[in-house]
Amino acid sequence: MKFAGIINYGTAIPRYRLKVADIARAWGKNPDDIIGSLGVREKSVPGTDEDSVTLAVEAGFSALSNSGVSRTEIEAVFVGSESHPYAVNPTATIVGGLLGIGTNYLATDLEFACKAGTVGMQLLAGLIGSKQIKYGLAIGVDTAQSKTHDSLEYASSSGSAAYLMGSGSVAAELLDYASFSSDTPDFWRRDGVSYPSHAGRFTGEPAYFAHVTGAAKLLMDKTKIIPEKITNCVFHMPNAKFPKDAAKRLGFTPEQLKPSLVVGEIGNPYSASSLLGLAATLDQAKPGDLIFMVSFGSGAGSDAFLWKVNKEIIFVQEARKKNKLRVQDQIKNKFYIDYTRYLRQTHKI
Repeated sequence: MKFAGIINYGTAIPRYRLKVADIARAWGKNPDDIIGSLGVREKSVPGTDEDSVTLAVEAGFSALSNSGVSRTEIEAVFVGSESHPYAVNPTATIVGGLLGIGTNYLATDLEFACKAGTVGMQLLAGLIGSKQIKYGLAIGVDTAQSKTHDSLEYASSSGSAAYLMGSGSVAAELLDYASFSSDTPDFWRRDGVSYPSHAGRFTGEPAYFAHVTGAAKLLMDKTKIIPEKITNCVFHMPNAKFPKDAAKRLGFTPEQLKPSLVVGEIGNPYSASSLLGLAATLDQAKPGDLIFMVSFGSGAGSDAFLWKVNKEIIFVQEARKKNKLRVQDQIKNKFYIDYTRYLRQTHKI
């Protein structure tokens, strides 16, 4: 194996859901217009006692359970998020402490908008591939922030995905990866400001599509792979339309994208978006499948990965199914709240 692979993975999606139609009606908008434009019907909402730490820990526990890896063998914990609870006080050490990892590990918080979690995967691939460490945990998590009556409010959501990575017997092997980056300020939040700003339609062509297709083409050229040889594809999901468009531009079919497309039911959990899409795909993957994945982070950049699924995935899937930990299980486990309660829980109004 050239780099590293996924030994196990865990996900966490809050139970609370808010219907996009309720947000639209609260602001005098036509629900059908909003839902039709975004392709998002409802979004996951954190409870009053849920933040990026609690969601990261829940996903981390799931990734470590039934993995055969002792928690004290974990030598790196990387947590990617744009909603770290503290400006100064690392999320990664809190998560590592609550997971019982011990003290002999490298901990760091990562920020790169919605691709901070995949940055952690790349860092672990380098450390594991160079034999500096044996096992590491990469987590993408967010309790996404958005102003009321802003277009982001309809899709910004919450969730987490954690990936235990190592070498040897792995459920999914990392065959190769590539990155595409540029200074494209389509989305930003200044220090001390509660909610992010964005450049409207500018977030599409020069930001999302330029970087997602750019990273994808770099990896395709590097690996000589073509869409017809790939089983499934995964893209960052700010809404349901962008990943469908990106897949079509790159030559993928709707069937290749479908298993990962969870945005309609949970919205966009920022740093967890593409990682939850990957988890949903792995939940139904078969040995020998090839999975092509591309993240996106505003600012801007994309990371592209090519994964090969191994026979070990069967044991991972059986455990997740038995314990109702699959992404689709968590999507179905929901409780609807109204817009007023949503404001109390997320905006403390």
